[in-house]
Amino acid sequence: MLTEEEYRRRLAAIRFVALDVDGTLTDGGIIYTADGVELKVFDVKDGLGIARGKKRGLLFAFITGRPSEITRRRGEELGIDRIAMGPHDKGEVLTRLAAELEVTLAETLFMGDDLIDLPAMRVAGLAVAVADAHPTALAAAHRVTRAPGGKGAVRETLDALFAAKGWA
Repeated sequence: MLTEEEYRRRLAAIRFVALDVDGTLTDGGIIYTADGVELKVFDVKDGLGIARGKKRGLLFAFITGRPSEITRRRGEELGIDRIAMGPHDKGEVLTRLAAELEVTLAETLFMGDDLIDLPAMRVAGLAVAVADAHPTALAAAHRVTRAPGGKGAVRETLDALFAAKGWA
């Protein structure tokens, strides 16, 4: 874990925010209707935080292990810069996306909740885990949110980022 001062310093440097989806932007639940339609619930407060960040020039990506049309749709609604679905190594994907977007890994925040997120958490300049993350992700994080995944954890982190940049 980082000290408050170091956390704020790293937040102030962030230009690129990459987010896991299932368990981070959602509570991890997936509902299937009788006719096979997949449903997920996204927190609108997280979406507003992303929209505020986009207006200030932050870059965003969704990096998820599960291909999903719902994830693609939510990303398009929010104007997400890159959506990577089904990657096997999220660390490699994050490194590639940062290079494509011309940001350093030190300027990159990755937020996740489970084992599949560890490679990205290890290469990001700032790694954040949601409160209800797997214990290994919690241990790998520079910061753990108070809110669980899908319940405002992304907004909590973005609000701290905005404050660190003096955008609050």
